[in-house]
Amino acid sequence: MPAEALNGGDTAWILASAALVLLMTPGVALFYGGQARSKSVLNMMMMCFSSLGLVGVLWILFGYSMTFGPDLGGGLLGDPFAYFGLTAILANDQAAEALPQLAFVSFQAMFAILTVALIAGAAADRMKFGAWMLFSGLWAVLVYFPIAHWVFDLEQGWIATSLGALDFAGGTAVHINAGMAALVLCIILGKRRGWPREAMRPHNLTMVMLGAGLLWFGWFGFNAGSSGKADWAAAYAFTNTIAATAAAILGWLVIEKIRYGKATSLGAASGIVAGLVAITPACASVSPLGALAIGVLAGALSAYAVGWKYKLGYDDSFDVVGVHLVAGLWGTLAIGFFATDIAPDETNGLFYGGGVDQLWRQAVAALATLVYCGIVTAIIALIVKATLGLRVEDEAEQAGIDEAEHAETGYEFSGLRGGSGLGSPPKPATEAKATPAAKQEV
Repeated sequence: MPAEALNGGDTAWILASAALVLLMTPGVALFYGGQARSKSVLNMMMMCFSSLGLVGVLWILFGYSMTFGPDLGGGLLGDPFAYFGLTAILANDQAAEALPQLAFVSFQAMFAILTVALIAGAAADRMKFGAWMLFSGLWAVLVYFPIAHWVFDLEQGWIATSLGALDFAGGTAVHINAGMAALVLCIILGKRRGWPREAMRPHNLTMVMLGAGLLWFGWFGFNAGSSGKADWAAAYAFTNTIAATAAAILGWLVIEKIRYGKATSLGAASGIVAGLVAITPACASVSPLGALAIGVLAGALSAYAVGWKYKLGYDDSFDVVGVHLVAGLWGTLAIGFFATDIAPDETNGLFYGGGVDQLWRQAVAALATLVYCGIVTAIIALIVKATLGLRVEDEAEQAGIDEAEHAETGYEFSGLRGGSGLGSPPKPATEAKATPAAKQEV
């Protein structure tokens, strides 16, 4: 590529942003893993990490082409064969381009990987790993790739073009999409043994807070990187990501203090995620003051919404619905209220004299995502249930899904049992296996 044609600053920013978004998937693994019980922490993290492998391969083969290939009609889907294996892009990237297409391919790959990983938090403790792999692969192909085409293909996707809805970094394609899929999956999967009668507390809140911190760090690439350039829009999105997230922490903690009398570390970590989710679609549409309003309301709304599962009876293990679906819906609709034409998207919402024009467009985009995702996810989950089966056996769930599905445990406690000290020889494998304490939850 000729040196004078390449914009090195923009290319470096997109590649760095792609790396930041990649870090969000291990961040999710820590965030969810810390909330799991100790006997299922590895399985939870494996469900997240598996998307790096499975979705990454699908994206290279045909996922990018389905999302950004030539439209097959109506702005609904790209041609899966146009960029199959990315071979056709290699020649294009030798031409004079300011930003190599492969940089954009890599950046968008991380969005696909992360979206699938987000769903895993609703299925903790009870889903077969093989069933998860089949479900997540089918879901990426049949749900994520088409909806990403609607939203992220700014020249062909029907939500971005015909409808004219705004979604800078994925409130619909990522968060509403993953949240709705989580709701459908956990309903079809069924409740965990003992839920909600038994307390199923997070086993490691320090891990949860570390995961939330990594998510916030990576989210700057998620939002600011979606500008596609190292420009004013990127700086604008970066600043709004700070504002909304900071406000969401306070919104969540205030609700906790009012309702329960305590402000918790889990609430602070969850508030971070709620704020990040809500500002994702709106980070280039609203002012920093609007971002503060969106964030504080996202924290408050999600803090209330996580309790819906107890009233409605669905076992969303780590509140993917209460955080991603609710905050994603709020952030998407909030554009219709708080958008201002001084922002990079140059659109006014209801509060800035734009009337309801942008609001109804946002509502249609959110509704279309909910309906399509809900129906197709249900079909996928029922197919997997009828073939592989979704759940592990009751005995495996009781003993711990880590051992049943992966023949591993997250923590080794054998040296702490028996009272003979660290210098004592290990017990024979047969004796250790027969010890009831080895099966107890820690």
